[in-house]
Amino acid sequence: MNSKKVLVGMSGGVDSSVAASMLIEQGYEVHGVFVEAYNEPGCRTDQDKKDALQVALKLGIPFTVLDLRKEYKERVVKYFIDEYSRGRTPNPDIVCNRDVKFGLLYGYMQQNGFDYLATGHYARVSVQRTADSVQNVLQRPLDLSKDQTYFLWQVSREKLNKILWPLGDVKKSWVRQRAHELGLPNADKPDSMGVCMIGELNVSDFLKDKLGIKQGKVIWRGRVVGSHDGLWFYTIGSRGGWKVNPGEQNTSMPPLYVIRKDTESNVLEVGERVEAMSNIIQISKLEIRKRVGKLWVRVRNLGELTAVIQLSGDTAKLEQPIFALAPGQSAVFYDESGCVVGGGIIAES
Repeated sequence: MNSKKVLVGMSGGVDSSVAASMLIEQGYEVHGVFVEAYNEPGCRTDQDKKDALQVALKLGIPFTVLDLRKEYKERVVKYFIDEYSRGRTPNPDIVCNRDVKFGLLYGYMQQNGFDYLATGHYARVSVQRTADSVQNVLQRPLDLSKDQTYFLWQVSREKLNKILWPLGDVKKSWVRQRAHELGLPNADKPDSMGVCMIGELNVSDFLKDKLGIKQGKVIWRGRVVGSHDGLWFYTIGSRGGWKVNPGEQNTSMPPLYVIRKDTESNVLEVGERVEAMSNIIQISKLEIRKRVGKLWVRVRNLGELTAVIQLSGDTAKLEQPIFALAPGQSAVFYDESGCVVGGGIIAES
């Protein structure tokens, strides 16, 4: 019997539920916790909380609800709105993982006598040994189609020896099958595709409510071809969604994408897809934790890993161009074994 105590973050979804069951089977003393982070009209927090409780009862483990709504609003929602208001594209899942799940919840785990914090993320902790040190590093999971390391890159390495990700070595199809075998009430619950700890969110409606409307010009090839309702409704690479001027509606315009947002003049610049491609990434707050040989970079969750030719200063030169480098998003760097070696925030080029 394993005497170690594990606090499992239970979201009400099938992944964290099966992760809890796996740890029970491995002999850990498992306690479930549901983090209530955001509970506004239209979101499904109450249902998720009920689902998590039902699973805890089915598994026969203690269950706690931790109210972090105030802290989530201060750390994640504020960041989300501030970044959009500045014309950037935020990544709330990365901040949520860093500050809430593996920040505040990690602290709660330590303060309450648990040995580990576990979640249902698809990721692994790899141990790398050198002549004079042993390091825990974040590594891609077995199921690469569910890889969540992009969202986890800002979790500090110092915490990894106290984090368990049971799903790192299994396939999602196995997780669904195991949930059915265990008779879990959420075995067929769809995966959440929304914002971290909020769930499904109509971002346009949310931003309209928080930031309002601020009309401006849409420019293509140096001339005004339309108007927009606010730069925050668009990200680099967005196609359409703006109003085309009546005189332009019958012209043979090609498919156009957002290629630049000028916050000073409130102008949205659009162009053809090739104009949104680049093999140079400007990066702010770049942090490379370990210098290795060959590097690959990813600029969005589950995005293709692109080989890096050169990384110097705050600039990464790539082997081939990438579509839609959005300022505010993360650029995450990997080594040849799929371990995360660092990252940074994409800046204006």
